[in-house]
Amino acid sequence: MLGTVAGRNGSTWSNWAGNVTARPARSVSPSSTEEVAAAVRRAAAEGLTVKAVGTGHSFTPVAATEGLLVRPERLTGILAVDRGAEGGPTVTVAAGTPLKVLNRELAAAGLSLTNMGDIMEQTVSGAVSTGTHGTGRASASIAAQVVGLELVTADGQVLSCSARENAEVFTAARLGLGALGVLTSLTLAVEPLFLLTAREQPMPFDEVTARFDELAGENEHFEFYWFPHTTGCHTKRNNRSPGPAAPLGAVGRWLEEELLSNGVWEVACRVGRAVPAAVPPIARIAAGAWSERTYTDLPYKVFTSPRRVRFVEMEYALPRAAAMDALRELRALIDSSGLRVGFPVEVRTAPADDLPLSTASGRESAYIAVHLYRGTPYEAYFTAVERIMTAYGGRPHWGKLHTRDADYLASVYPRFGEFLAVRERLDPGRVFANDYLRRVLG
Repeated sequence: MLGTVAGRNGSTWSNWAGNVTARPARSVSPSSTEEVAAAVRRAAAEGLTVKAVGTGHSFTPVAATEGLLVRPERLTGILAVDRGAEGGPTVTVAAGTPLKVLNRELAAAGLSLTNMGDIMEQTVSGAVSTGTHGTGRASASIAAQVVGLELVTADGQVLSCSARENAEVFTAARLGLGALGVLTSLTLAVEPLFLLTAREQPMPFDEVTARFDELAGENEHFEFYWFPHTTGCHTKRNNRSPGPAAPLGAVGRWLEEELLSNGVWEVACRVGRAVPAAVPPIARIAAGAWSERTYTDLPYKVFTSPRRVRFVEMEYALPRAAAMDALRELRALIDSSGLRVGFPVEVRTAPADDLPLSTASGRESAYIAVHLYRGTPYEAYFTAVERIMTAYGGRPHWGKLHTRDADYLASVYPRFGEFLAVRERLDPGRVFANDYLRRVLG
């Protein structure tokens, strides 16, 4: 499984980036909700903590444990499709199903998620539990598309949750960090399959920041990447299309996604890590390598792309009105310092939602994400970035590196106490706790 090393009975587990490792006392791969519940009851009786893990794409130790590690590879597949559900069609999927499998099977059934992030390797439960999001004017994170879920709690009880059943738990568990229990299935709102037209275009930094509100407002999905040490940005606008499909050709897709974005980029990152002085000229070459292109394809093929160059990442959600000021501060910081930043800075948007621990909870948000190649010292850069983001009341992505604690998070999440109250009721003995959750939830 991507991002993990075999974690059986005391062996070591690691995440995709390799920056988090853990040595669980025992791991299990249950194939049913009943087996999950039995494993949780046994672990609790033995005094072991319990964490469920996905494909290890979180950069934080949110899933790390020294107790029982629940692995999801046998909890997979679409369990039900309800085309006549009130409010629109839904799909119920086992929690360990990789997004890439879900998307392919949905497309074959003539259905699609409304929005998603930019990778498909995660499990559905992992993406939901950590707040994975894409970019969207009106469409929010994957967690916001959840309309029902099944949760195994600390006493081994199985709760079915929705807006009508165990509603308080449902509200919190749609984005629960694994702190409330083990998700075994999720029901997602979906819609009839549609097409997206992607328009990718280089644009100068000053233009894209000046036009940010316009670009984000007039496109269903807008994002851009700024290349530090340059004035160049790469923009992407995704909008629904009546068709026909006009996907990238096989050769063009291979050149872009495999050769340039993974093969050549891996070499460039290794050079930059070994010789930091080479980073600015490499950045200028990279910024200049992007050209304008337009294509039309199925949503998941437009939203996502392969990511095989491994890195570490920090991302903050800011009030949307503050994002460009924060980005300009970040540019000034890099330009005036000795920092050498070889990865582009990514900017996305999200509408306000109603999930207590969503980074977009109650406010229109813009995301600023920074990355560095795996093995590159990142502490100075990320510390400086975090100082800027927190000055604007930024909320860190739960699965990406940050140093915030419960006191800070309570000050930027108005419904933080609501989540903690549900946790106290469901898991007073902290069966699902680990060091990360103790820091961020108290």
